[in-house]
Amino acid sequence: MACLYVVATPIGNMEDITLRALRTLKEVPVIACEDTRHTSILLNHYGISGKKLIACHARNEEASARGVVKILEEGADVAYCSDAGTPGVSDPGSRLVRAVRDAGIPVVPLPGASAATTLVSAAGLFGKTFTFEGFLSPKSGRRRRRLEELLSRDEAFIIYESPFRIEKTLAEIASLAPGRLVVLGRELTKVHEEIFSGTAGEVSGRLKTLKGEFALCVMPRDLVKGENEEDGGEEGGGAARCDGAYYVAADGGTNPAAEQNGGGAVNISAEEDGDAVSALCATDVDDGTAEISAERFCAENAGAVL
Repeated sequence: MACLYVVATPIGNMEDITLRALRTLKEVPVIACEDTRHTSILLNHYGISGKKLIACHARNEEASARGVVKILEEGADVAYCSDAGTPGVSDPGSRLVRAVRDAGIPVVPLPGASAATTLVSAAGLFGKTFTFEGFLSPKSGRRRRRLEELLSRDEAFIIYESPFRIEKTLAEIASLAPGRLVVLGRELTKVHEEIFSGTAGEVSGRLKTLKGEFALCVMPRDLVKGENEEDGGEEGGGAARCDGAYYVAADGGTNPAAEQNGGGAVNISAEEDGDAVSALCATDVDDGTAEISAERFCAENAGAVL
């Protein structure tokens, strides 16, 4: 029986495509595309020719899906590609997949690039859950209400944004949650890729250009900068807690004497936090710094007040 292959394609760098995806694109006789011109660039880059291309974009997806189902019922395999990334993830493809499944025809996903997972992998995000929101509403009132809802949760969330609205979105986050940490990716995987981290206000101030595509990861509420999360001791100062592999000061800000280094260890200044260090580490403190693995540190002290 014929089947529909849902093929993830590069989000910028042409090399970010799997061998399986390339083999499939070479073998199928028909390729449905969000934009035939865009997919043709990818096919030409890899020397793939002789394919029948069918437009299947957001405006004609339901009508095009009926044509694709007919082709599949006639016995020809079809691949579907959105312009960039994984189809159905803030891209067309969901209606086509539903129509094909409703017709009893197999759907085979070919995983690959996605701006959301690409940003998460570089964000240093801790925890088991995050919300993928995609693009927020272009209407200011609706967008702000949704941001308020997302910011009220105890989990990270990922949004996509256009160069025309990214400054406004960062300004709204800075207004609603001034201490919340964010990671912003611009032109991910491309030549001019940039990744910024800090509060929304800090990140906005570091943007030198608004060109390109943006993905934004907003960290959970317990990773804030300069907000009092009431984690300090009764004496009012000096206490700290561990969230993930971050060492968070009593006032909710990141302790300037603590950092996660490339070797996966958390370094804590013994001069400022000597009591905590001696309680955590069996090693002697000779140079004012004790080192303990992030895994051990957080396993033993997650959520604890030190």
